[in-house]
This record gives sequence, structure tokens and C-alpha cells, in this order.
Amino acid sequence: MKHIKAFLLKFIISFILLYVILGGIDDFSIRDVFLTTIILGGLSYIIGDLLILPRTNNTLATVADFALSFIIIWVMTSNLAYGDYLARTFISALGVTIFEFFFHRYMANNVLPNDKSNRQSNGQLRYQMESSEELNPKRTKK
Repeated sequence: MKHIKAFLLKFIISFILLYVILGGIDDFSIRDVFLTTIILGGLSYIIGDLLILPRTNNTLATVADFALSFIIIWVMTSNLAYGDYLARTFISALGVTIFEFFFHRYMANNVLPNDKSNRQSNGQLRYQMESSEELNPKRTKK
């Protein structure tokens, strides 16, 4: 239930952002914005929020979400409309990325498991190794 609520929150806010930027400025239809938001929301939720965010920190997940949203919005706008929308794609991806930064905080606090036993404070995994005093111990004769 937590994932459904988080995905719906992400979808609604992303839809509003993309509709204001793409629909309001470039006259994209609501159907095109809806389709772009469904694909962007689904892929970024699975890749960015469920795979990258728990294993890294908010900054790396936000950078990955910017790259993913830029590529998806660029592909969708180039296939659904005529013309060069590279500047609008960048602005749209930037707007979605700013929202994603705050959404990652929500995900970390409310949705993702709060298991910090195997993590350091910066979000990196802790690896331990076993060491000994001597690599080749000398055997004594008895």
C-alpha cells in the first residue's frame, strides 16, 4: 500500500509539472502528457526509487533520475510531436528532477525499509575483511 501511495503521489505531481511545461507552453495534448508521465513515472519509480536510491544516496539517485527523465522525455516528445523540443525537454527534466530530490526524502523516510544496520552514515555499504598478524606463520618444531 505504501508503494501505491508513493507512486500515485509521484504520478500526480509529475503529470502536473509536465502538463504545465509541455502542455501549457508547447500545446502538447493531455493524452501525450499522460502517456509520457506513465512511462516516465513507472521507469523512474522502479529504476531510480526502488533500485538506485536504497543502494546509494539521494544525490546519486537524483542525478540518475535526471538522466533517465531527460532521455524518456526527449524520446517521447520527439515521437509524439514535430519540431525540436530539446530546450523544453531540458526544462521538463530539470523540473521533474527538482521534485525527485524531495520525493527521495519522502521515500527514504516513509516507504523504504529503515534498515541501517549494514550501512554507514553516507549510505555506502560496509564491507569487512578478516586480517591476521602474519601471512605465513612459522611453525615451531616440538
